[in-house]
Amino acid sequence: MPSSIRNSLLWIFDALERDATYLRKRMFGCDAAYIDGLLCLVAADREKPWNGLLVCTSQERHAALIEAMPALQPHPVLGKWLYVAQESPDFEAVTEQLTALVLARDPRVGVEPKPRKRRGTTLSAN
Repeated sequence: MPSSIRNSLLWIFDALERDATYLRKRMFGCDAAYIDGLLCLVAADREKPWNGLLVCTSQERHAALIEAMPALQPHPVLGKWLYVAQESPDFEAVTEQLTALVLARDPRVGVEPKPRKRRGTTLSAN
């Protein structure tokens, strides 16, 4: 059943909307932003620790991003990605920096999404 609750953090993606490759999808009750087919950011407007912005990146890139934006930390549940909590005093500044990095195609942000598995389909050998 689709959620009727609007994500109050969708404003984060406003800057991305002018990019022709931008795509927004629902993901686990949150909203995910894709650019050039890469999963880049996830806006999570739920209970802690799912209340802020997740940065889709590899663990090898964590140190460089944290050095540039110290408010970023590994997500407490999904540690492969970085996170800035909505309650952080630097939340708005960090989200602006991150959307600028996404639009600049910074290689530190963005991961290939895993292909979705089809449900209920089988291949026949005819």
